[in-house]
This record gives sequence, structure tokens and C-alpha cells, in this order.
Amino acid sequence: MRDGPAGPRPGVLLGLACLVVFVVILDATIVSVALPGISDGLGMSATSLPWVVNAYTLAFAGFLLLGGRCCDLYGRRRTFFAGLVLFTAASAACGAANGAPALLTARIAQGVGGALLTPTTLAIITHTYPEGPRRARALALWSAVGAMGASAGTVLGGVLTEWLSWRWVFLINLPVGAAAFAVAARVLRDHPSASSARGAGRHRLDVPGAVLATGGIAALLYGLMESSAYGWSAGRVWGPQVAGVALLAAFVVHQARFSPSPLVPKEVVRARSVVSGNLVMFLMGLGFFASPVLLSLYVQGARDWSPLRAGLAFLPVSAALMAGGIATGRLLPRFGPRLVAGVGTAIGAVGFAWLALALAFARDSGYLPTIGLPGVVFGLGIGASFTPITVSATSGVAPHLAGMASGMLNTTRQLSGAVGLAVLTTITASASSSYADDHPGLAGGTAGTAALAHGNAIAFAIAAAAAVAASGAAWWLMRGAGVKAEGRG
Repeated sequence: MRDGPAGPRPGVLLGLACLVVFVVILDATIVSVALPGISDGLGMSATSLPWVVNAYTLAFAGFLLLGGRCCDLYGRRRTFFAGLVLFTAASAACGAANGAPALLTARIAQGVGGALLTPTTLAIITHTYPEGPRRARALALWSAVGAMGASAGTVLGGVLTEWLSWRWVFLINLPVGAAAFAVAARVLRDHPSASSARGAGRHRLDVPGAVLATGGIAALLYGLMESSAYGWSAGRVWGPQVAGVALLAAFVVHQARFSPSPLVPKEVVRARSVVSGNLVMFLMGLGFFASPVLLSLYVQGARDWSPLRAGLAFLPVSAALMAGGIATGRLLPRFGPRLVAGVGTAIGAVGFAWLALALAFARDSGYLPTIGLPGVVFGLGIGASFTPITVSATSGVAPHLAGMASGMLNTTRQLSGAVGLAVLTTITASASSSYADDHPGLAGGTAGTAALAHGNAIAFAIAAAAAVAASGAAWWLMRGAGVKAEGRG
């Protein structure tokens, strides 16, 4: 059966893509509240425990470009099943792990599986729906579900850890993987034109480019992750970052001068829509992707909330993200990606600024005015921004390059989140410490609460500035990006 705009099951394919991207994104955050239980169960040290999260993130981000290219060269069906089997088997291995080495190895395998799946799910949508309002609505749902997966991880992780055990944050993926496999086996097929392009033998996987890109991204992320624990001047922080920049520079030279079949084809990086979409995504994500972690640490540290309550505090933001994303599917065909992205990121900036002001001047006013309502505002704005950015970053390229365009966008998301989290957590800690030193008259818990509120206020003010920059970039660079009318795509 052929999947395409005239195919009988486009809705099933969309549901499959959304289900899989939700679980893959969820797995980056669902583990965070289970870390104490994992530490007790496996006897992991305080220094090795963060790598339960970091191992997944490093592998996922490092292999996204390779996953996107594999989708284009070997087909969506093969890449999807390879990623799904690896991700599900690794989830089972995580749930059955009897020690730290086994768990961390399985988390790396999970990340690689996720990196194969994520660009493939986006390529499935762009192949199934032609450019136009139907694709815009499909991408709106995909983006909203992915954003909701990122924010729902802490909630679901808290529930599973408190009611069952930490192992279920991994084992929950098994029935989802089995269901996705059964559905994909029936409905997922490769587009004939893509198959013929691969069969022509004109393209091969750029192995040296894949090694340079994966190594460079992983080294850069490793340095960023270590910065929160050791500071920016430590050798184990700047050393990997220098190595990462050098490897990525070598990757660019290799792509431009030596590779007969570049990992990132020139048609992709020359497309204005792709470049502008990735830039806006990077700027927007600097504050947004760090916000669940910052807010969770704040309410647990300053307000002494439990991990489950901290996760539930983000539920209104998750609902706003979903609502903003779904609404965008109707707005895009009428107003275009440039206007929707520009306004959405501006609304996100208002929400971040409101949160910063509330933490700075009204931190004792309760959850709703200080966190809940500002969170809903930035959730609506950011949720409305994902779809137009995704439309821009995946348009203007040939169908057989859809996987690579998706891989680039998702790599940008991961890098943006890592940079934002490393920088904003460092700023939060530094500003909190400076505030405590400047206010020696405050006593005990009051001093700690005020200092944490001040540090987070500074961090969210910077998040607001990054969202303003994203809005400006959308207005300036996303000119010409549009959604074709129905029937003309």
C-alpha cells in the first residue's frame, strides 16, 4: 500500500508519528524525578547519577544528523523499524539493569534508537501530506505532541516512581513499542520516488562526515553538561568544547571539499527557509527547553515541594503548549509561518518576562500568579511557534532530503536546550550566591528562598530576551515562507 496524500491511511500514519515522537522526547525528561530511586536501587554515586540523563541526551543529539541521512538513503520504513527495535530493546535493558554500567550502556542505545526515529517521524508526515493546510495541521499536532512529551516527562515519571518503581519509567516503553511496530508493519511504506532515487546508486552514506559530526556534537554537549558541576574554567569542560568545535570545523571542511556525497547535502544548507527555521528554533529554545528543569529545581528547593508536586506544577504549561500548537494548524494557512512564529515567540517572551518579574517582586504570592499564569502565557506562545518553525525548516527541499532537514532541526533543538540549560543554571547559581552574599541580614530558609527566587528571575529575564531575539529573527529572516493553499501543493 502506498502512503501519500491519496492513500487510505494518512491519519493512521500521523498518529503513529505522533505516538513515537512523544515517547522519544518523553524519555529525555521522564527519568529526572526517578534518579533518587535509581541511586538507591543500583547504588550509583552522585557523580555518575546525572549520566542516566546525559547518556541518552548525548547519543540522541549526536546521532540525529546520521538518523536523518539514513532515512533519506535507506528509506523511512527500514530506518523506522531499526530505530524502533533498538529503542524498545534498550528500554527493556534499562528496566532490567542490575548495575550502573548496564543501565548507562542501555541508555546510550536508547538515544541512538531515538535519533533514528525522530527525523523519520517528521519525514513520514512531510511525505504523507503535500505542502498546504493539511500538512500545516499535521505538523501542528506533531509539534504539540512533541512539546507536550518534553514537559509531561516529570509528571509521568513522578507518578510511575511513586506508585510502582523507577524501573517502570523505562518499561512503559515496551507496550508502546509493540503497538507502534504492529501498526507500522501494516501501513508504513516508502515513497516510490524515494526508492528509485536510492536505487540509482548516486548517494552513499558519508561515514567520515558522520563520525566528525557525531563526535563534534557529542563533545560539545559533554562540555556543556559538565559546566554546571565543575564551572566553565575546568579542563574537563573547555577541553571537550574545544575538541567539539575542532571536529565540527573539520566536518564543515570535509563536507565542502572532500565528500563526494555529503552527510548534509548543499541543497539543504542553501535553502533560506531551512536556515531561518533553525536559527529561530535555536534562539527560542535557549529559554524554553531549560524552563521545566529551572522551575522544578526552584519549587523543590525554595518551596520544598515533592518531585511529584513539582511535576504537576508544569501541567498547565503542558496544556497550554498543546493548545497553542493545535490552534496554529488553523492559523498557518491564513497568516503564514513568518507572522505566526513572530507573534508566538513574542507572546512567549511576555510569559518569560512576567515569570521573571513575579519571582523578583512577588515570590510569596502563591503558585498561580507567580508560576501558573506566566507559565500558561509562555506555553501558549512557544506552543504556537513550533509548527511555523518546523514548516519553514522542512520546506524548500526536495522530498528525498526531508529526513536530513528534520535531522538538522532536531539537532538544533537539542543543542539549543543543552546550551540554554548549561548557561541558565550557571547564571541562576551565580546570581543566587551573589544575592545571598549581598543580603547577610536574611536568616535561614528565608535567605535561601529569596536567593533562589532572585537567581531564577535573572535566568527567566534572559529567556525572555532570547525569545525577543527569536521573534525578531522570525520577522526578519522568514520572509517568503508560506503555506500553499489546499489543492495547489
